[in-house]
Amino acid sequence: MLTLALTGAVSAAAAVAAGYQSMAPTGQWYGQTFTGLHPASRQIALTYDDGPNDPHTMRLLEVLARHDVRATFFLIGGHVKQRPEIAREIVAAGHVVGNHTFTHPLLTFKSESHIRHELEQCRSALQDAVGEHSNLFRPPFGGRRPAVLRIARDLGMSAVMWNVTGYDWNAPPAAKIERKVAKQIRGGNVILLHDGGRKQMGADRSQTVIATDHLIARFKPEGYEFVNIPQMMGKNSHNQVGGFTP
Repeated sequence: MLTLALTGAVSAAAAVAAGYQSMAPTGQWYGQTFTGLHPASRQIALTYDDGPNDPHTMRLLEVLARHDVRATFFLIGGHVKQRPEIAREIVAAGHVVGNHTFTHPLLTFKSESHIRHELEQCRSALQDAVGEHSNLFRPPFGGRRPAVLRIARDLGMSAVMWNVTGYDWNAPPAAKIERKVAKQIRGGNVILLHDGGRKQMGADRSQTVIATDHLIARFKPEGYEFVNIPQMMGKNSHNQVGGFTP
């Protein structure tokens, strides 16, 4: 009986660990993803999920332009179909756009054909809107299993996660977002923020826009360099954490 109990406990612990790794942004059990650089780096990459979004993506672009900062936007294909002109504005401003699926499902529980369809549909929407774009992919909610990353690789995509989050999806006050991000900054950080909402166009991201303004103004004078993901990945392959050279 003791052996059976121990076996059950081990199996339960393994299941919990596997579930955690499927969602943990820096977990590498199911395949390598890019999560940032070693803390010795003075680079920071701002990334934004769930756009394009009217009007807050455009307001965010204004803030980034004022600070001369380039960011990375992981766009939902369905939103791109609705507002392709905003996607074009992102690219015209010098930012990088990546694939965040077409409908923002939790891919962990989807069939392989569904996963492939989501990535291909989003890629097609981006291609129609902006033409050639990056090969970057971010799984919605961070959810992945080996098949998700394998299919992404088969499609020539590199998976990008994060190691800092602003916990801004529920639109808390800007000061709270800034505080959450600031206490996690060590250098070499990929910061997860949101310029849109997964459910529909028009999500209120005004507080994220304000927090972005404050974070750049706070950390630039401290010697941090704000870069996009390809810059962080491409120039620092020797110094990556949980990453790879695309």
